Amino acid sequence: MKTADPELMRAINRFNVLDTIRRHGPISRVEISERTELSTTTVSAITASLLDDGLILTRHEGDIRNAAARGRPRVMLELDPEAARVVGAKIAANRMVFAVTNFRGEVLSDLTLPIRVDRQPIAVIADLIEDGVRRCVVDADLSLDDIDSICIGLPGVVEHRTGHVRSSPIFRETDVDFASEMTSRLNVATIVESDAHAITLAHHWFGRARDLDDMVLVSLEQTLGLGVLHGGQLFRGAGGLSHNLGDLVLGVGESRTVRLSTLAGENAILGEHPMDGRFAEAVRLGRGMTHAQTLIAAEDDALIATASRAGEAIGLAVANIVTLFGPPRVVIVGSSLSLGTVFVESIRRSFQNAIPPSISTVAELVFDESADETWAQGAAVVALCELYESPWGTTGPAPAL
Repeated sequence: MKTADPELMRAINRFNVLDTIRRHGPISRVEISERTELSTTTVSAITASLLDDGLILTRHEGDIRNAAARGRPRVMLELDPEAARVVGAKIAANRMVFAVTNFRGEVLSDLTLPIRVDRQPIAVIADLIEDGVRRCVVDADLSLDDIDSICIGLPGVVEHRTGHVRSSPIFRETDVDFASEMTSRLNVATIVESDAHAITLAHHWFGRARDLDDMVLVSLEQTLGLGVLHGGQLFRGAGGLSHNLGDLVLGVGESRTVRLSTLAGENAILGEHPMDGRFAEAVRLGRGMTHAQTLIAAEDDALIATASRAGEAIGLAVANIVTLFGPPRVVIVGSSLSLGTVFVESIRRSFQNAIPPSISTVAELVFDESADETWAQGAAVVALCELYESPWGTTGPAPAL
């Protein structure tokens, strides 16, 4: 029988202990042992190493100056917020959002740049991102020398492991090694991740899935994204590949393949309405969905029908996802939620009609209009997860292999 790699097991145990301290700290070693199901000896060894590396702090519960107090004060452990600082970014077609966080993921500064970047040359987009990162770092009273890692969240198909963006509506080019591009510019280790994965981790750490280790997130933005969390870890494909939910096939006809994006993508929804006047200007400025909600409220029958049809397609896709994974919760986020009640209720009805009766009560649907800053914070969480898994020493985090 083949035994597990001891180095891998040590790394996994170390991550579990550190993540348990993050989620439940201040926490005692005994409680860590109970929650992780690791022996007290293993927990003591790992926490001693984490203390040596400056990643956690001790806190005494009880008055150690009061000799009359019964029993010894409890030694509690918590993350050291100053152990590392990272930058997360959300890059959309019409805006860039940046956030600097500490080791706990708490935001130290954030910055939003309302600027149109879709289909610009790579060099132009990289210049804008570099400027945004530098400005946000300065706003946090830091310099780039104080930053341990950066994560850029993008729409599209991204290989997390290599940093290649296979395709994105932001870029003209395909198969772009964007992680190397930004790492060389900023001289800080830079990760590239799908924006759907970033917002998934944001909800796992701080949001609507904080109480869960298994969940699914569906993002309805310029692209349709999917995040699957299992055992507290993101599920990624080969090479760390992200999932483009918009490519999901809903039907095949004689002349064409019907994909989810052709029915429920932002361009498909907005493209059904005549592009003239205020609506055309709103779409150009990235406010098309918000203006569409205004038109729906004014009983624009054509747009109501389009929103309903898009909701039906998404509800069907979500039902298929729940049938495959059986998550306890599906969090649905993104700018398309601006379409309002007509859209959301259409998703709910379609989901209930499509889900098999045997699992109809398994998954809770939660709709959340997450702020842009939350997406950027989620990208920072991606960077923090990498640091949590990295070996550390007195000189800081070593590059993960």
